[in-house]
Amino acid sequence: MRQEALSDEEVLRYDRQIRVRGFGLEGQGKLRKATVVVVGVGGLGCPAATYLVAAGVGRMRLVDGGEIALPDLNRQFLYSQEDVGKPKVEVAAERLGELNPYVEVEPIGEELDERNVGDLLEGADLVVDGLDNWRTRFLVNEACVREGIPFIHAGVRGFYGQMTTIVPGEGPCLRCILKATPPEEDVIPVLGPTPAVLGSLQALEAIKLITGLGEPLVGRLLIFDGLHMKLEEIYVSRDRRCPVCGSAKS
Repeated sequence: MRQEALSDEEVLRYDRQIRVRGFGLEGQGKLRKATVVVVGVGGLGCPAATYLVAAGVGRMRLVDGGEIALPDLNRQFLYSQEDVGKPKVEVAAERLGELNPYVEVEPIGEELDERNVGDLLEGADLVVDGLDNWRTRFLVNEACVREGIPFIHAGVRGFYGQMTTIVPGEGPCLRCILKATPPEEDVIPVLGPTPAVLGSLQALEAIKLITGLGEPLVGRLLIFDGLHMKLEEIYVSRDRRCPVCGSAKS
C-alpha cells in the first residue's frame, strides 16, 4: 500500500520534475494518487507507460492479450530477444516495476472487448490509447465518454502519427473527428521512433491532465510528419449529432 506522504527517497527520485515551475510536491502528489490505464503495450504503449511510471503515477493498469513477436522489437523497447513468445503485459509489468518500485503495475492479459471494457476501465482517472486497430479504439472511446474518463488517442503509420485528447463534455470525441471507421491493416508499417514520439507526447499530456497544468489537446488534432519533421494542428469541433457524445453534457 502507498503511504499518504512522499518518502524522502521519492522526493529525491522525482527531484527534477518537482522543481518544474508550477509542479512541485502538489503535482507529484496528484500523480501518486492517479490510476492510468494503458490499453495496448506496443509501440505507443511502451513509451507512454514507461514515462508515466518513471514520473510516479500511483497505479498503472496494462491491458494487452498479445505475446511478444520478433517484428515488435524494432519499436517496443520494453522487450528483448529472449522475451519472444512471452505475454507482453507480464514482461512489461516486470520491467516497469524494476524502473520504479513505488508504482503499482497491474498486468491484465486480455483483449479488450464489449464484454470486459467496463471492468478493465473501472476506477481509471485516465486512459491512454496504445492500440493498433480502430474497432477497439472506438469501443474505448465510447466507454470513456459513457464513464466520463479522459482518453488520450494516438495512432501511427510509417513516419506519421496523430494525437488528440478527449475529455467528455469538453470537446469532440473520436467519433466526432472520424465519422467513418478507417480501414484496418493486418500489418501496419512503422518506423520505431514514430511511436516513440507520439507515446512520449501521450505521457506528457497525461501528466498535464492529472496535475492540471498547461492546456490539453482538446478540440485539436496534432499531426506529426517525421519524414519532413513537421507538426501541424487541426482544430476539430464537437458534433452535437454524434451518436457517441452528442447527448453528453457540455
